[in-house]
Amino acid sequence: MQDLCLQIREQLAESCRVKQSFSDELIARIARFAERAAATIAAGGKVVLFGNGGSAADAQHIAAELVVRLRRDRPGLPALALTTNPSVLTAAANDYGFEHVFARQIEALVQPGDVLVALSTSGTSPNVLRGAEAGRARGAFVVAMTGETGGALAGCADLLLNVPSRDSQRIQEAHITIGHIVCGLIEALRFG
Repeated sequence: MQDLCLQIREQLAESCRVKQSFSDELIARIARFAERAAATIAAGGKVVLFGNGGSAADAQHIAAELVVRLRRDRPGLPALALTTNPSVLTAAANDYGFEHVFARQIEALVQPGDVLVALSTSGTSPNVLRGAEAGRARGAFVVAMTGETGGALAGCADLLLNVPSRDSQRIQEAHITIGHIVCGLIEALRFG
């Protein structure tokens, strides 16, 4: 039992260490993300999020915080996750290949000026990369939420939020923390 408790404390300490190691530059980029998303929403645009696995869950979680609420009662904000429609995902994978499941939806749903958030701990997922490229082609503002290196996704983004870690679970924990912070900032910027 004591060994398990020690392991738990070590995991908690590492999770905190990663978040506390955010540079001033990364924090400024997070603020820029919030400002851009709030301005996009104010102008009639939307926030579109996507990723694989745990990053898909994070995309859905962040979209839900915007559409429903984070801290305060307020009108819903336009956000969607591209991971929630199994019919579209399976049709695109079947007809075009799994690497196109996000790009195809972005071609159909994203307008110039929308904020597109690509989540990938490695920054190398082919379908996330193609989605980011499709977003740029549509004139979206592409935010990449990645791990330390940013991977190939760093080159496809207008704004890189690269968590200072190479451990997928720590990166995902930090991504959802960033998502909550940004949603709170958007609420404050839009509703005072």
